[in-house]
Amino acid sequence: MATFAVIYTYTDDDQGRDKHRPAHRDFLGRREEVLLSGPFLDYPSGALIVVRADDEDAVVALLDEDPFQREGLIAERQIRGYNPVLGSQSAAFVED
Repeated sequence: MATFAVIYTYTDDDQGRDKHRPAHRDFLGRREEVLLSGPFLDYPSGALIVVRADDEDAVVALLDEDPFQREGLIAERQIRGYNPVLGSQSAAFVED
C-alpha cells in the first residue's frame, strides 16, 4: 500500500458544508484507509486528508463516495503520493 495526501479546496457553499459535515465526518471516520483528516486553519479554504491505498485510482474511488464530493462541495481535489519519513507517527506510514 502507498500513502497519499489529498487536498480539498472547498466551494463557497458554507451552508451546504454545514448541512453535510456530520455525514462527511462520519464517512471519513469509518474508513480504515483514512489515517488523518482535518481542515486548514484558514478555513473554509479546504482540508488535508491522508489516505493509505493501493493506488491513486483507489483513492479516487474512495473519496468519490465522500458526502462533500457527492454534494458538489469540493471545488478541487488534489491527490499526491506522500512519503512521510520523520515525526512521531511516520512509522505508521511505512509501506508493508
